[in-house]
Amino acid sequence: MGCRKMDRSETASEIDEKAFGWVARLDRDSGDPTILSELNEWLAADPRHEGAYLRAQALWLRLDRASQAELPPRPILTRRRLLFAAGGAAALAASGAALWLDIQPDLAFDSALGEIRQVPLADGSTAQLNSASQLQVAMKRSERRIKIAKGEAWFQVEHDAERPFIVESGPVRVRAIGTAFSVRKLERGGSEVQVTEGVVKAWITGEEADAVRLEAGQRAILQEHMAPVLIPASANDIERRLAWRARKIDLDGETLAEAVSEFNRYNRKPMVIRQRALAGKRFYGVFRIDDPEGFARAVHLSLNAPIRIDETAIEIGK
Repeated sequence: MGCRKMDRSETASEIDEKAFGWVARLDRDSGDPTILSELNEWLAADPRHEGAYLRAQALWLRLDRASQAELPPRPILTRRRLLFAAGGAAALAASGAALWLDIQPDLAFDSALGEIRQVPLADGSTAQLNSASQLQVAMKRSERRIKIAKGEAWFQVEHDAERPFIVESGPVRVRAIGTAFSVRKLERGGSEVQVTEGVVKAWITGEEADAVRLEAGQRAILQEHMAPVLIPASANDIERRLAWRARKIDLDGETLAEAVSEFNRYNRKPMVIRQRALAGKRFYGVFRIDDPEGFARAVHLSLNAPIRIDETAIEIGK
């Protein structure tokens, strides 16, 4: 199977326009095998095309149902009228895409403990949810707004200068246009922001004048009543900290206590350090997020620390 060749110069609006054009063509000539073949080629050319096509179909059906509903007499925007009054499929696409943004309901996504979930968003962006995370998504004509109710997510944002992409995490706000970054809601309060591509602006709600600008390879922690804390990092550090996207934990000198805390984010069986002197020991290596027992055995071999594994817990040290 050949690789998809994506044209990243295509904007989300342009893709939506083409998708509505395809829906209109199929409505007129659904039996034409040439059209079906061409459509399949277009869908295979870019992973964003399939989502846009499904959205266009959904809107097309809504317009059709609206035209058939028994409503008080008033001008009705049917799919046929929209198509022909606009002068063709391209006009349908432009009007339909705008209408879609107005009628699209807010959506919610979550991931279970230990699950890493990738979610395509309606604008062509992508959200990747870390373990036990919850997102609320609102795509509107003027902005794209994501609320992190719990956990962490990494976003690959489709460029759209007229519709800023804003992530809410408690009182923290992060704004981007077209970039890639993660936001983690911290249990102790505040949020951590890490940028892998482009530039974002982050601030505490009500304090946008004091926003911090973060570029690729930078990370910061933002909390109420405190100045943003910029943490020295490199692009490699950020990628290592986001190894969870590949279901891995990448340790490069973190303490055993920090490593155990990371493993406990993904597994129901808790790992516990019983010997305080071990907690500060530094650890290195790459491990699967779903293999805490393998990590515990590595600790045993490298630190000569006793371990006990049963059905309820993993204990390190005496």
